[in-house]
Amino acid sequence: MKKGTGKSSPGSLNRRMIATAALWISLLLTLGGFTLDRVLTSAITRSFDDGLKYVLTSMAASAEIDALGEVRLIRQLGDQRFLEPYSGIYWQISGAGFEPFRSRSLWDRSLKQKPPHSDEDVHIYDSPEFEEEEIRVAERDIKLPMSDVVWRFQVAQDRSDLDAQINTIRYTIIWSFLALGLGLILMAAVQTVYGLWPLRSLRQSIVEMREGRARRVVGSELPSEVAPLVDELNGLLDHNEKQAEAAREHAGNLAHALKTPLTVILNAAAAKSSDLSELVEREAAAMRRQVDHHLARARAVGRRGFAHSRAEVWPSLTSVERAVSRLYPNVRFDLTGDKALAVRVERQDLDEMLGNLIENAAKYGGGSVFVTVEKADAMADILIEDDGTGISAADKAKLFTRGARLDSSKPGTGLGLAIVRDVAEIYGGTITLEESEDMGGLLARLRLPLAA
Repeated sequence: MKKGTGKSSPGSLNRRMIATAALWISLLLTLGGFTLDRVLTSAITRSFDDGLKYVLTSMAASAEIDALGEVRLIRQLGDQRFLEPYSGIYWQISGAGFEPFRSRSLWDRSLKQKPPHSDEDVHIYDSPEFEEEEIRVAERDIKLPMSDVVWRFQVAQDRSDLDAQINTIRYTIIWSFLALGLGLILMAAVQTVYGLWPLRSLRQSIVEMREGRARRVVGSELPSEVAPLVDELNGLLDHNEKQAEAAREHAGNLAHALKTPLTVILNAAAAKSSDLSELVEREAAAMRRQVDHHLARARAVGRRGFAHSRAEVWPSLTSVERAVSRLYPNVRFDLTGDKALAVRVERQDLDEMLGNLIENAAKYGGGSVFVTVEKADAMADILIEDDGTGISAADKAKLFTRGARLDSSKPGTGLGLAIVRDVAEIYGGTITLEESEDMGGLLARLRLPLAA
């Protein structure tokens, strides 16, 4: 599928979320099912073994030694299956030197004897000694009164009933957990689709905006998690529109500014004016000033979109001071203030603003320039003071006019303060001209927003 069609791979985010939920649900249910199987299987097996232990205890309580030294039961065990051949439940009492005393249910078989135990505890184990059936055996070594023989009491039962119960439990666990897992995955899928549904309308709104049917991303009753995204997106669109409008405005202003000088040059050339060379030089200088001014604004506007714009004030200030001091070696520069401040401005634009202000102070001052860097709430104030004669309030306003110069005897284009003002305003800052109380000259206060 081609990009830019307003469509994407269907359900890619849905699939990832559903797959993650399915994996997690499957893992939890598998662990839960395994644990439940172990618990229930152990409980059923323990109940089965308790039945064997009960019979073993009854046998021990009913056993006695007859006159021949052989073991006998003084009363029959209550379960009639002990009297039925191959009934699946058996008992046997064995002693060294004596024939095994067996239940009738064993008929022509006998239970195997393992080595003697070192204790009188009950030992339970599975035995495959009968080909037709697998039995579970409980046995205990007991020394009866009036006998020096250690008798082994054994009870065995076919474990097919036990296995059937375990299989029934496992079958129930597997199918119930499988149904539960499918239900939970289906619920997660429905929840995911429902939860992400607002993104579909958001995508459609973006498509309509891209195709020119809408100017902003709109959506009714957007969730609180999506609404900030829409607000930020609309804010970005507003920002881009302002940048585009600023670019169009700059282009129009530049075209208008260049139109008059070009017209003058063309008219003079057509009239073959005698001062054509001087006129061309004068008008070209005017056009150059306009181009420099608009290029500076265009650079600042283009870089304004970067939210991570950041420049350390002190390194920029010292760099500019070194450059200006080479041009004005007789001027004394003093820098002081907070060296750790950083502003939300591109370094190149900060250098250009500081360069214009410090050069003006060196050019028009009396030989001393004092620069202070300080913090003012969420702004950084950079104060550039000189010891010149100062200027009047009316002249201060004129200095921000493009091409305005109060002293035409010194070189310059008259665009320095106008560029500083425009660039500072683009970044949300200001530039004001005040009287320096300490040095008696001009104080230029450049205020720029602090970087995070």
